[in-house]
Amino acid sequence: MERSTPAPGAMSAAGRRGLYPEVEPFAAGWLPTGGLHEIYYEECGNPKGKPAVVLHGGPGGAINSTMRRFFDPARWRVALFDQRGCGKSRPNASLQDNTTWTLVEDIERLRRKLGVQKWTVFGGSWGSTLALAYAILHPERVENLVLRGVFLLTERELRWFYQDGASMIFPDAWERFCAPIPLAERGDMIAAYHKRLTHADRRVQAEAAAAWSQWEGDTISLRGPEARPAKFNEVDFAIAFARIECHFFANRGFFEEDGWLLKNVGAIARIPGWIVQGRFDVVTPLESAWALKKSWPAARFEIVWDAGHASTEPGIIDGLVRATDQALG
Repeated sequence: MERSTPAPGAMSAAGRRGLYPEVEPFAAGWLPTGGLHEIYYEECGNPKGKPAVVLHGGPGGAINSTMRRFFDPARWRVALFDQRGCGKSRPNASLQDNTTWTLVEDIERLRRKLGVQKWTVFGGSWGSTLALAYAILHPERVENLVLRGVFLLTERELRWFYQDGASMIFPDAWERFCAPIPLAERGDMIAAYHKRLTHADRRVQAEAAAAWSQWEGDTISLRGPEARPAKFNEVDFAIAFARIECHFFANRGFFEEDGWLLKNVGAIARIPGWIVQGRFDVVTPLESAWALKKSWPAARFEIVWDAGHASTEPGIIDGLVRATDQALG
């Protein structure tokens, strides 16, 4: 990938691009969905800039101020929103009418609300899954795709991370993850956790959510557990994150067949894209990003050799900031 000229002050000591400066939203609000949910959204950057939408990870995560900083605030108009049940969206942790397809509808609902005709879609991890699903269904509304930590939500990926694979690299963390689950139920860890995360007793939910969130936090970065998002330690966030994530995974992303995204990637064949992937990403291993790249010739592909899954690792930041600069055209 060709390197663009860095903006003043955006180069790190290692010669890599850093995040843009902190920026506050110029607009924010709640978007009705016509049903139970209200979606919190915000806009930052230049109100007359090039439109982009940021899709956070999880499922079950939330937006944060760092996500605003992958874009030049003088040239981009960036919309961010908390997906159903997440962050400031209401009601918190709700699983009702919460599927991949209702989230795709929310993206379109937000696009119309903001008066955007076509935008760049930016997402990492589950955000890349949702970005691909949206682009496949609405290719005419997507100018570019910028993806990180590609996750195709296949049975193979789920089994790797929640059953047999990552457990061999992190046996200590895996032991902690297994601790709340009786031996008789460990043959299907997603089903076992789903049972507890949808339990009527909030104390049962909280115990399961803490272990589920810690497993992801322990494996997310080459920098170790200190890179775990601080919000994973907050009970309300952990419950929402774990409940929603496990809900989606227990339902296999609500896709009609395994591998649906890759089978339908032809719909985005002409959309320009950037894929930034950590070589040592244990949460969403490189195999999926590689398969996507091979099926999508219009995408530029970059492997970051000293990075795992986290968007805040220096090499990932560098690749994503260069990608958003290049997407300006």
